[in-house]
Amino acid sequence: MLKNICVYCGSSPGRIPAYAEGARALAAALVERGTGLVYGGSNLGVMGVLADEVLRLGGRVTGVIPETLVEKEAGHPGLSELRVTRSMHERKALMAELSDGFIALPGGLGTLEEILEIWTWAQLSLHDKPCGLLDVAGYYERLGAFLDHAQAEGFVRPQHRSMMLVDDDPRRLLQRFDSYVAPPPTRWVERAGG
Repeated sequence: MLKNICVYCGSSPGRIPAYAEGARALAAALVERGTGLVYGGSNLGVMGVLADEVLRLGGRVTGVIPETLVEKEAGHPGLSELRVTRSMHERKALMAELSDGFIALPGGLGTLEEILEIWTWAQLSLHDKPCGLLDVAGYYERLGAFLDHAQAEGFVRPQHRSMMLVDDDPRRLLQRFDSYVAPPPTRWVERAGG
């Protein structure tokens, strides 16, 4: 069983209410399973909605936030645990260490950077934990199409593309996490032109 899931998401609420609804649905799915939430520690936007809902439902929430963002992103005061790091790099490493899988809800550049970095770490066999996109209201549809294009163009291997699980249902995505098996490590030696 997955003890903790790291969720990357926006410190903004986004344009439509569906993003908050998606966060609440994921919160309910995590609490039903007894799975703790690890996230960026803010009480703003989608992040705040997610943490508040997990807490309201009686779940565990660990926030991880760098010193530089405590005031800017308003560190959440009511979490089960709030860890303050010295840097963004330390934050991401600690979130990865504390988590058994990684999900991105809708968010901006930071969310994309975090989920793509942790997926890259999986591709490099630095971990074998599942990574997924919760495609709320079609938010990640175009990213999925781009990733398929990158695979078709030979920049992402099929076994690596398959490592990023995409679903619009949080319960189903977490069930897929339960049965996830990382592909074997890849040999990286390739020659240009042949």
